[in-house]
Amino acid sequence: MGEDTNDTSSSEAHLELREDIATETRARRGRGGRSGGGAAARRAERTAGKVEAFPYINRKIALYDILDTEAMDIIEANADIVLEEIGIEFRDDAEALSMWKDAGADVQGERVHFPKGLCRELMKTAPSSFTQHARNAERSVEIGGKNLVFAPVYGPPFVRDLEGERRYATMEDFRNFVKMAYMAPAMHHSGGTVCEPTDVAVNKRHLDMLHAHMTLSDKPYMGSVTAPERAEDTVAMSKLLFGEDFVDANCVTTSLININSPMVLDDTMLGALKVYARAGQATIISPFIVGGAMSPVTVAGTLTQVLAEAQAAIAFSQLCRPGAPVIMGTFATSISMQSGAPAFGTPEPAQVLYGAAQFARRFGLPFRSGGSLTGSKLPDAQAAYESANTLQPTLLGGVNFALHSAGWLEGGLVSSYEKFVMDCDQLAAAQKMSQGVDVSEHGQAMDAIREVGPGSHYLGCDHTQNNFKTAFFTSNVADNNSFEQWEVEGSKSAPERANERARKWIAEHEAPALDPAIRESLGEFVARKKESMPDAFT
Repeated sequence: MGEDTNDTSSSEAHLELREDIATETRARRGRGGRSGGGAAARRAERTAGKVEAFPYINRKIALYDILDTEAMDIIEANADIVLEEIGIEFRDDAEALSMWKDAGADVQGERVHFPKGLCRELMKTAPSSFTQHARNAERSVEIGGKNLVFAPVYGPPFVRDLEGERRYATMEDFRNFVKMAYMAPAMHHSGGTVCEPTDVAVNKRHLDMLHAHMTLSDKPYMGSVTAPERAEDTVAMSKLLFGEDFVDANCVTTSLININSPMVLDDTMLGALKVYARAGQATIISPFIVGGAMSPVTVAGTLTQVLAEAQAAIAFSQLCRPGAPVIMGTFATSISMQSGAPAFGTPEPAQVLYGAAQFARRFGLPFRSGGSLTGSKLPDAQAAYESANTLQPTLLGGVNFALHSAGWLEGGLVSSYEKFVMDCDQLAAAQKMSQGVDVSEHGQAMDAIREVGPGSHYLGCDHTQNNFKTAFFTSNVADNNSFEQWEVEGSKSAPERANERARKWIAEHEAPALDPAIRESLGEFVARKKESMPDAFT
């Protein structure tokens, strides 16, 4: 599937595309030679209008620990009991079972029982932090440590479009959300399945989705996990984009591996996990929890199960390839005991997030959770409150990779254009909050205090005049004008203003420069793969 990577012109294009990567990477890959297409792409990139993009967050604020050491020890001991006595099922994957048996686990049918400490010993080879490279080196992200990377909504089959209609998502919608993620300054990542384009065959849509991420954006992206062969396509296309040698030595894609809680990994997820881990590409290991249905109703019980499930899958990634980058994650929400529907923005999932993040730090692993989650059907007050109650723990709990950071509506069934913009506005506020308090000479503002003195005001002093543009976070969605000004400007609601901004982002989007040889090879790969199989819609 990666045969085009040996083409001479394509090889030269890869060198040009990666010219600005870190010095040690350039030295590793340098082969000389320049293509006319690569030079043209560089000229275009220098002369193109710059799209504003904030760097990924490096927190300068303290994290919140919800568990003391005794509580952590109790939960970890209980997780050890689950791993050893109850076990985790690895379904329909004889190779995985054989690998566990060779590693010293007790395999009984498809149930794997783990001697105490086996998983944690295997997990030690996973890196505590890693770089996911973007094709634009300035957009690469470091996942782990004090860092936080925001990524868009993932997976909804429906959209609420710019005309307010709730309908099945199309490939045009998918491309629009990729464009908006590229245009949003506080969105650090292009994401993965930003919506599910139902107008393209199931077995082919991943090709179009990856092509959109690779050509309409130069931010990092996620790979396909719906079948092992689609994961293989992701790796092959990534090699066309970055160069085979570079992909072999670096992480260029991050992909979501959901555990079928309680305590099951199926062959689809295992197949994709094996492909990515063996290729040295990152995976996000996430138990998928709806408390009361897929885990116990208590926070400590849920954390016990999360810990057992995550350790088993993370350890397995290291069996596939020691040192493969992996993110410990959890998606957790509560359930309405009246209707059975998931509920978002409630206290208990936030407690699970805070606790799971502490364990990720104990294990020395990056952590994924959080986002801007809501069960609301519209981008309304409910959506705002619930999303804020998810985003705050994301920022304060120590999340490193936040999927569903913008656009999530209706419990993950809908990607909303308007909510995407409203969420991105709050991500920018979180970016400012994460930087803490400036106590430098400038931040102390003693010159301003001396200049103004008692009984005056600061509006005209030098310090204010020099900083008024950047002193405070300014929302692009909220209206803080007088009633009269708001009325003159159309009496618009926040969703209406967000609608206008979404349309503006889409209309003004220009695809970032990409070497023509690489663009052509990606297009040819997609066309060839599509022609090789009939459409399948199941």
